Amino acid sequence: MDDDLFISRHALADRLGRPDAPFILDARREARFSPSEHRVAAAVRVLPSGDTARDVMVYCVYGHEVSQQAVRDLRAAGRRAWVLEGGIEGGEPGVDAADFVARVRAEPLPLVRQRRDLGVSGEAPSQWITRERPRIDRIACPWLVRRFIDPRAVFHFAPTAEVLARARAIGAVAFDIPGAPITHVGERCSFDALIDAFALRLPALDRLATIVRGADTDRLDLDPACAGLLATSLGLARLHDGDDHALLAAGLVVYDALYAWCVAEEHHGNEAHHWRPV
Repeated sequence: MDDDLFISRHALADRLGRPDAPFILDARREARFSPSEHRVAAAVRVLPSGDTARDVMVYCVYGHEVSQQAVRDLRAAGRRAWVLEGGIEGGEPGVDAADFVARVRAEPLPLVRQRRDLGVSGEAPSQWITRERPRIDRIACPWLVRRFIDPRAVFHFAPTAEVLARARAIGAVAFDIPGAPITHVGERCSFDALIDAFALRLPALDRLATIVRGADTDRLDLDPACAGLLATSLGLARLHDGDDHALLAAGLVVYDALYAWCVAEEHHGNEAHHWRPV
């Protein structure tokens, strides 16, 4: 086995959720892809054509010939590419060594639930729509989609009264509005609903969800970071008043930073800041 071809599940998980994360290509044959209920988080079936400089991580079912040949082809075309070790199943018992299968399957693999009912399966860029003048939840949700569900997702904003009709007209997923498939449920906000709808199970996302929930529902006591997110979100809205897409672009950077902080908090890696004047 050519070890230079492979990337571990742990290494992949470390790079997920970042703006410079690799493209993740689901190379499973159609007979194995179509009935599957999950794919690796942020995986697509076809690589975007515009960004050929970004790294590519490829997986198939077991990490055997399908993904390995795809990576060799990508490298021959000048791309930096690797195979996900063990594929989505974590190796094939009876074919791969037992200790290899045990080791790989012991490493958590971030998965996302397929939602073909919503038109979100990694096969084509998904379409999403919400109310205009986005604030906390309506920026957090697009960030989550772009980083963990569909990096090619397209977002639309519309007046509140038009959102659901336009969603039907263009085949988009409506969110953060009553009657939408992704919206507030009780005390939990749309960001929570989105995590649940796609079965994302990452501790750092749980921490971020608490912060978003507190800032979005005026429960700033839920986490010390809630007040900071609220203030930053309202400040960004003032800077980009009248341009929802510019506001979204600026907000994605905020959530990139906040998620990186949540990951570091999970691993006790954030630096302390206790400067005292001499």
